[in-house]
Amino acid sequence: MPTYHIWTLGCQMNVADSLKLASGLDRIGWSESPDEGSADLFVINTCSVRQHAEDRAYGRLHQLRQQRQRGEQFQIAVMGCMVGPKTDDLQRRFPWVDVWARPQEYDPILTAAGVARDASEGEFWTETYGRPSGPTAYVPVVHGCDKFCTYCIVPLRRGRERSRPAAEVLDEVRYLAAHGVREVTLLGQTVEAYGHDLDEGADLATLFEGIEAIDGIVRTRFLTSYPKDMTDRIIDAVADLPKVCEHFNIPVQSGDDAMLERMRRGYTVAEYEERVEYIRKQMPHASLATDIIVGCPGETDEEFANTVALLERIEFDVIHVAAYSPRPGTFAYRKQVDDVPREVKRERLHVIEELHARSSSAINRQALGRQVEVLVEREQDGRSTGRTRGGQLVHFAGTGLVGQLVDVAVDEVTAWSLHGRLAGDLTLAVI
Repeated sequence: MPTYHIWTLGCQMNVADSLKLASGLDRIGWSESPDEGSADLFVINTCSVRQHAEDRAYGRLHQLRQQRQRGEQFQIAVMGCMVGPKTDDLQRRFPWVDVWARPQEYDPILTAAGVARDASEGEFWTETYGRPSGPTAYVPVVHGCDKFCTYCIVPLRRGRERSRPAAEVLDEVRYLAAHGVREVTLLGQTVEAYGHDLDEGADLATLFEGIEAIDGIVRTRFLTSYPKDMTDRIIDAVADLPKVCEHFNIPVQSGDDAMLERMRRGYTVAEYEERVEYIRKQMPHASLATDIIVGCPGETDEEFANTVALLERIEFDVIHVAAYSPRPGTFAYRKQVDDVPREVKRERLHVIEELHARSSSAINRQALGRQVEVLVEREQDGRSTGRTRGGQLVHFAGTGLVGQLVDVAVDEVTAWSLHGRLAGDLTLAVI
């Protein structure tokens, strides 16, 4: 029986793509090899959002070349955001790679695995779903992105926004529920864009409503959000529907209007804050996460100070921060000068990281002495780990609880997680 190994870099969408490919290879008689050094087919699912992710892929490709030079025989496939419409340059740089495939372009890999091209239907077999490996699962609902921010390579790699029919999405959620999944996360580069290109009048709230009726699923999450697509109807659905978690991941990227305009983000700081205000009006205890890029071309001290001020005003639960790195092919790479010195980027990165630590510590301290509802995702060495509805990571003593909703009494907090014990257990958790 031929074997495969898939090495995945990057976002949750890549994770979902890899799981779907794995299920398809299983379906045609291949088996997954836990030992990447002995697989007949080695697949790298790549990310191009940051240079670091590409560098990791390059390093692995050179390792695979060395294995080939030692006489090992196997096929190499590269998929994901590193692969654009044209692969001439990649083929020149990595001539030992057998297959190049863009995101959601599974056919070249299936052909290499011995499947006739006409065996697939559009984007792979629509009824082939990624096999769940635990009580949580990712469900892509809209592929691609129409926003074209100046710094971002994703629209050039993943293409325009393409929504899956609502019935197909709900069928996948039913499949996952039947296989032990308790929580699904609906995915999109800008997830609230779901349905814009469909004739059926569906939107993200439609999917929320459909999942409410699916037995077995106890929580629904969604990411990543885009302020201009986030309608009152979607926010109200999060507030009204019991299964939907009150957790919003809404990248702002900068707290300065001039920088947002140069980024081509399509909204102002005031418009962003209005959406946050509406969320908190409907759900005062909703948790908020955001993304920040520091050191974008032309970022001044004043513009960075405005970003810090915005973060201090909103007090996010989580702040994901990265330093700008030029991505070949983007507008910023072609038209804007990467003029912020590396040491300045590093300093600004550390400022945001420290602000995040203070903000999340203060928010987490509010949970001390309280009970929180946790969906247990995994266990190790006598301890279990899960998340609250707001996305907080929780560790506590206990086993045999994976997939269950439990109440945990919080005894200790850090900036990154909560620690405690099962409610009613008088034995303090060992931290």
